[in-house]
Amino acid sequence: MPRPSLPWPLPALLVWGGAWLLYAGAQSWLAWWWAALLAVLFSVCASLWGRTWWRRVLLALGFPLSFAVLAAGSLPAWGWLLLLGALLLVYPLNAWRDAPVFPTPTGALDGLAQVLPLPAGARVLDAGCGLGHGLRALHRAWPQALLHGVEWSWVLRWVCAVRCPWARVRRGDMWAADWSSYDMVYLFQRPESMTRAAVKSLAEMADGAWLVSLNFPLSDVEPTHCLPLPDGRHVYAYRCPVAEVDRQSVQDDVEAGRRAEVTPPGVIVRGERLYPIRQRPGGRRRST
Repeated sequence: MPRPSLPWPLPALLVWGGAWLLYAGAQSWLAWWWAALLAVLFSVCASLWGRTWWRRVLLALGFPLSFAVLAAGSLPAWGWLLLLGALLLVYPLNAWRDAPVFPTPTGALDGLAQVLPLPAGARVLDAGCGLGHGLRALHRAWPQALLHGVEWSWVLRWVCAVRCPWARVRRGDMWAADWSSYDMVYLFQRPESMTRAAVKSLAEMADGAWLVSLNFPLSDVEPTHCLPLPDGRHVYAYRCPVAEVDRQSVQDDVEAGRRAEVTPPGVIVRGERLYPIRQRPGGRRRST
């Protein structure tokens, strides 16, 4: 269903005003802190109205920021803890190492579907599905696929499940989830976490499966397909395995809690970063 188009900043004024009206009205039957939490959740859900990520941020933060400014002189310390708790409900601490809630543009994966056809019933995972923008792009590109989403924040997971009723969305850690049963895993993460994604795909994903990333490529790994988007970003698709490796050694390293040996050719892993293996003159590798 297309969103109604209104000139900016009218959507912001409507969302901010609606949040304050909800807060004022809810105080007649709820404690003020419950009313504030309800208004914050309304602002987060209404931010989906925004057509760009920065407008969504403005829509979501309008009420909480104005409430904080007005309450700065009278809000007790425990009140600030309640507001922090509301933030942690939406975006838990252990999810902060991953990408923030930046939505996948509508139609961003359409061109990839032409070069990467998936059979009917293919299992596709959106790892870190957030509010469901990636699942919607996947459903638009591959309507015949069985879509799954995993999201750590229970609030975002609930909103995503409401927005994407045709997908199976569950709460969980995308890095602890098992990727072995999926024909494709889609990510919109950070550059720092792409090595971790490569390691996980090597350890778990079957040969012939696909690892797809929006905007951020795997370091020193040539993508099978690379499609430019109108906004200058790219979609990178990698046919698994993303490097020539001994899968038994990969599994051994995973079970031992190590990742140093699970690397593309010519590189080593330290933490979650890739480093090239230096070679001595004549082609002999230096000891690592």
